[in-house]
Amino acid sequence: MGEAFSQLGSREDENKPILRPAAAIVSKAARCASHGSSKLFSSCASCERAARASFVTCPTCQGSGEIPRELEKQLVALIPYGDQRLKPRHTKLSVFLAVLICLVTAALVVFFLFPRSIALQPAGLSSSTVALDKTDIHLNITNVLNISNSNYYPITVTQLTTEVLHLAVVVGRGSSSLLLHVGPLASEQVFYGVANKIQDENTYKICSWQKINVHHVLLHIQGTLTCTYLSHSEQLVFQSYEYVDCRGNMSAPHSLVPHPP
Repeated sequence: MGEAFSQLGSREDENKPILRPAAAIVSKAARCASHGSSKLFSSCASCERAARASFVTCPTCQGSGEIPRELEKQLVALIPYGDQRLKPRHTKLSVFLAVLICLVTAALVVFFLFPRSIALQPAGLSSSTVALDKTDIHLNITNVLNISNSNYYPITVTQLTTEVLHLAVVVGRGSSSLLLHVGPLASEQVFYGVANKIQDENTYKICSWQKINVHHVLLHIQGTLTCTYLSHSEQLVFQSYEYVDCRGNMSAPHSLVPHPP
């Protein structure tokens, strides 16, 4: 039976409102003012001041209620559903602009950083020297290679390796380390030399006999160019066929590949 009363009392305590209406404070002050005695009125006023000191105005009740001061930091202020602070202006426009800016930025990054081709175009011979001994032909040639960068960022040429063949036989090899910077959408030229030694008997006769009017040697030049860009290394292959006059000590350049304008 005692437990039932205690449960009933706890439920009644739960149903008691936390807020204290301001009308109750005003009515209490009015009752105190109705007494004729000034002493009683002063005591009621002091009690009223003490009661008001223990309560603060509720921030979400539009000034129509009070809450205990000790619960001021424990209660949560509620914002009405129709409050404008919950409905920021131009939300859809802001989200659309943010997504659009991200897409445009990503597209620009991909467009400018996407790797494009690096073109290699052999431009023929620059010079050549010929020396004949009793059985061999010593032929030193200097070739020109055009490098065109189609990217929007610079590249660096680090190494050039070449190989020269005559009648399907390797007659010369060359390798050089470079540090050539080619700017964005720019072109550069590389001069490289290769020392060749031809030991073919028929070719030696063509180059040494004075009765023969044509003293040209066909050389097949193939090479590999190593370049780096954006922390990436790439090897590019090129090849060309060159005619070299092996009669005199100096010969005029002649190439099967047309020269660029």
